[in-house]
Amino acid sequence: MNRIIEITDFSAPELDIYARLSEGQLLNRRNPGNAMLIAESPKVIERALDAGYEPVSCLIEKRHIEGEGKPVLERIPDVPVYCAESEVLSQLTGFNLTRGMLCAMKRKPLPDVRELCSDKNRIVVLDKVMNPTNVGAIIRSAAALGMDAVVLTPGCSDPLYRRAARVSMGTVFQIDWTYLQEDSLDEIKKLGFKTVAMALKDNSLAVDDPLLTAEEKLAVVMGTEGDGLSDKTISDCDYTVKIPMYHGVDSLNVAAASAVAFYQLGKKI
Repeated sequence: MNRIIEITDFSAPELDIYARLSEGQLLNRRNPGNAMLIAESPKVIERALDAGYEPVSCLIEKRHIEGEGKPVLERIPDVPVYCAESEVLSQLTGFNLTRGMLCAMKRKPLPDVRELCSDKNRIVVLDKVMNPTNVGAIIRSAAALGMDAVVLTPGCSDPLYRRAARVSMGTVFQIDWTYLQEDSLDEIKKLGFKTVAMALKDNSLAVDDPLLTAEEKLAVVMGTEGDGLSDKTISDCDYTVKIPMYHGVDSLNVAAASAVAFYQLGKKI
């Protein structure tokens, strides 16, 4: 049986995690053992639970206790559940909740790159992709379109930020991912991957070039919004690849480009 606690005092310390802590404070780099995340919406929360993340508490709109949130609450009967009407919750969080439910969870330690990629053939490397919406969308495409894992450079937005996890529809909990220790592809190359820079260069291969699908292990490298990959990163890669553009369009958003690239480069012959 869930312990339902109606919110009457916004200053209650139990609500700090939802109302007053920033994403950086939740990440808690100084004390990673106490790092937390906020999962939003029943679908995202269920996928986090499926992946073994430990819930600490829930915040839910009253009408969802017997509605969309009920299957989640049945899975976590010993976790405190804070509730209120939607008008109260929108004051607390600053905007309406997606499907009326949040869940605070403990983060899990991330694997190192060698461990993560030891049995993988197709991976994604995100280089300084700072927009959490794009990170979430790219991870969703990677999970859906045949990529085996995602590796991020230190300059990327955290896939477990609330917005990134929500945009990914919880696929951040379904596909393996971790961070590189340095802004370098050396570790990826040492693991036997051929690196593919996604960049609009005249000497690029087309994304459907048979040379690419013939490679046993590929790492698809995608850069930040606007500037894309640096010249050094491009020169360090084994291939430079572009998606052909038409009607005078110069490029796609990195999240849209990722779906095209993963669909094609996820194939193996």
